[in-house]
Amino acid sequence: MRTSKISGSVWIALTLVYVLWGSTYLAIRVVVQTMPPFLSAGARFITAGLLLTGIVVWRFGPSALRVTRAQLGSAVLVGLLLVLGGNGLVVLGETWVPSGLAALLIAAVPVWLVVLRAATGDRPPVRTVAGVLLGLAGLAVLTSPAFGGEVRPAGVLLVLTASVLWALGSFSSSKLALPANPFAGSAYQMLAGGTGGVLTGLARGEQHALSPSEFSTASWLALGYLVVFGSLVAFTSYVWLLGSAPLSLVATYAYVNPVVAVALGSLILDEPLTWPIVTGGAIVVAGVGLIVSTERG
Repeated sequence: MRTSKISGSVWIALTLVYVLWGSTYLAIRVVVQTMPPFLSAGARFITAGLLLTGIVVWRFGPSALRVTRAQLGSAVLVGLLLVLGGNGLVVLGETWVPSGLAALLIAAVPVWLVVLRAATGDRPPVRTVAGVLLGLAGLAVLTSPAFGGEVRPAGVLLVLTASVLWALGSFSSSKLALPANPFAGSAYQMLAGGTGGVLTGLARGEQHALSPSEFSTASWLALGYLVVFGSLVAFTSYVWLLGSAPLSLVATYAYVNPVVAVALGSLILDEPLTWPIVTGGAIVVAGVGLIVSTERG
């Protein structure tokens, strides 16, 4: 599918993912300042999943929620990979690393997608391989502050792991039999991932230090923003795009989101624009751009 044949609905959904997801890194950083990471992320997706379930029933009728056991299992698996693994580890990682750096590390998702394709027998073009190598070089620069003690290595490792799991979830969604209604599928994914987040938070003992009276107004507002715009609107748009547009085009969000995230983090949270962030981020974005341009060529 070439750009000239892409529908207006796809571009609208892409724009929502570009802008809204870019802003979620800032919102997550504000949430985890006073709220536990996995419990807040789990509550976010369970709330959004329930809201989306109601919307699906209202818009399409209860029959839209009917799925086979295989479809439900696929939705749960993808939801755990995307929501619990991909998003949950980002939330935990942002308790230690700036939101802009987290977004730039996640920008490597298209790199991992190419690696996964190659591992399953696909032979990517030389330009795509060059983009992967460039992206990995950018990641090396981005992670250098962790080796110098400027940021917590654990946070960087968590976000890198999140990017791999997100890529695996995105890759799997194109191979598995998911619910026929993409919005119902998105709801099941959010409910599964959100439940996994809450259970993980409980297993980590986050409830023992839970003190709602200490949650700041900013954290509550940021959590509400994540529920409505980050999950209900952007995540649903992303899931719809996975079934309606080429994966290589959908992956372009990965080099738009970081620009939005870094700009907002710097302007609102005064996060420093260090040379590893600027240089490594530029290299990663260039590598991802090369991959996407080649795949769409």
